[in-house]
Amino acid sequence: MDADVIVVGAGPTGLMLAGELRLAGARPLVLERHPRPREIPKANGLGGQVLALLRHRGELERFTAASTNVNPGLRFPFGGVQLDLTNVADPPLHGMALPQPVLERLLAERAGELGAEIRRGHEVVGLSQGDDAVTVEVRGPDGRPYRLTAPYLVGCDGGHSRVRELAGIAFPGTTYPEVNRIAQFTVPDAGELLDGGGLDVPGLGRLEPGFTRTERGVFAFGSLTPELLMLNTIEDEATEYDDDVPMDLAELQASIRRVLGADLPLGDPHRLSRWQFQARHADRYRDGRILLAGDAARLLPATGVSISGGMLDAANLAWKLAAAVDGWAPAGLLDTYNDERHAAGAHALLQAQAQVALRRGHDPAADALRELLEALLADEQPARRLAAWIAGADVRYAPPGSGPEGNHHALVGTFAPDLGPRTARPVLLVLAGRADVVEAARGWEERVDVHTAPTADRPADALLIRPDAHVAWAAAVDEPADTAAPALRAALATWFGTPMSLAGSPGPVA
Repeated sequence: MDADVIVVGAGPTGLMLAGELRLAGARPLVLERHPRPREIPKANGLGGQVLALLRHRGELERFTAASTNVNPGLRFPFGGVQLDLTNVADPPLHGMALPQPVLERLLAERAGELGAEIRRGHEVVGLSQGDDAVTVEVRGPDGRPYRLTAPYLVGCDGGHSRVRELAGIAFPGTTYPEVNRIAQFTVPDAGELLDGGGLDVPGLGRLEPGFTRTERGVFAFGSLTPELLMLNTIEDEATEYDDDVPMDLAELQASIRRVLGADLPLGDPHRLSRWQFQARHADRYRDGRILLAGDAARLLPATGVSISGGMLDAANLAWKLAAAVDGWAPAGLLDTYNDERHAAGAHALLQAQAQVALRRGHDPAADALRELLEALLADEQPARRLAAWIAGADVRYAPPGSGPEGNHHALVGTFAPDLGPRTARPVLLVLAGRADVVEAARGWEERVDVHTAPTADRPADALLIRPDAHVAWAAAVDEPADTAAPALRAALATWFGTPMSLAGSPGPVA
């Protein structure tokens, strides 16, 4: 075998997966068809639940140190309205200004430090899978073909995924006719930001931050810093654009002229990009030994959610793949990746498609709907709930089984509270004097770290936390030992296989 896992695509999802696989002890090989890292920032930031995951890994400082703005504000676009979280205590949605090329550089550095191999200029042109391995046909930078084999392959190769196509996985959905153009500029003297953030456009007057609708489309802008302006146009067009062909300044200026009916003086561009929205979802994320993650698995017709979702896919999948490669994965463990992340993808797609309905309506009824939603979002609870939905912070993985084995504590399936050690290892965190809980975990010590941190103000007596930081089991405060211990052993067996004291041979294929 040439690797434990072949990862196709060196975008944020593939690079995150490579690093996570190394943390879990697997040997990934990343294949990227582009010969060098892309310089066009298709995305401008990172946000949502992935920030909490990076904090859990002890890696958040690496990304905040490279950010141009660690806290760019608490106002987020949602389908043509503003979600304002400035008055929400401890909001579940945060963002970080981090252009995609910088994010990819940091993730590649992390993966390389951990020992992952990344081959650029190597394009997958064919694949097949057997009972024990996947064989990949690759064309190298010199044009010569060669083959690789690995027990598993993950397609992280974007919306036009060659892996998904070759695996025969359906990708149903819709391509919308609207074309989005987004740019960042220094603020020129001829069009300056006024007090309160408004923009003075010669010949047109003052525009307020946010969304301006005309009969020809939507123009939006906001200030990232006092010197840097971000703007966006949205138009319906019949043209289909190649994502690999960059937008130039003339194309953007023509779009602004069509939408606003006026020219907008612009400074020096820091970013120019264009995309078309699609709402698509793979009918499955796993086909035998081939799996999908990130945009290869789903395309969301909204900004600010795809990168985070793909990186969370990677964190969910990596430890499960490593367990399968190492031979101790319980039966069905890899299927939980499909079950959990496909449901999370559908949940994200629902709010993104709601944004489409809000964004594309141009009649008085649509105006009334946007006005009504903005009024509702002025209240803290609906604003908090929508923010958690966008962030992916409300995702709860359904606990397997039923009865005492299917532990249904309110924390099970949720992202773990920030209570314990920051690690990529499974952790049994004991928050009370529970010798019965520690004893019940005997035999799993090589796979699960046990930490005791007694505290009076605790959400549970003990938490079993998976490597992706989701809670696999929890003991209620003062839960009797005769229910807590067997439930913990069942959860340990479900997620982390046969205890080492009983393991005499490799476990079942996941």
